[in-house]
Amino acid sequence: MEGQPKVKVTLSLGSELYTVNSKAVGAVSEQLSSVKEESMGILKEFITKHNVPNDVPDELLEGSSNDEEEEEDEVSRKSKAKPKKPKIN
Repeated sequence: MEGQPKVKVTLSLGSELYTVNSKAVGAVSEQLSSVKEESMGILKEFITKHNVPNDVPDELLEGSSNDEEEEEDEVSRKSKAKPKKPKIN
């Protein structure tokens, strides 16, 4: 088994299929690192080629942030308005 690549990855992106084999040189961790670098390059090219947006539309962000702010305001109001416990002597 020495001298053979130990890491092989197949990426299926839509209808496209990509295979990445590591180089046979080095430890498994080094082979994983090289496959990761190659895979990231393939993903970058795929995104560029298909013009896939990498941003979330502003409309979705605005709606979710308002909801979160309202929830935070409600929680802070509840925590500030703690009822006083009666003192028992």
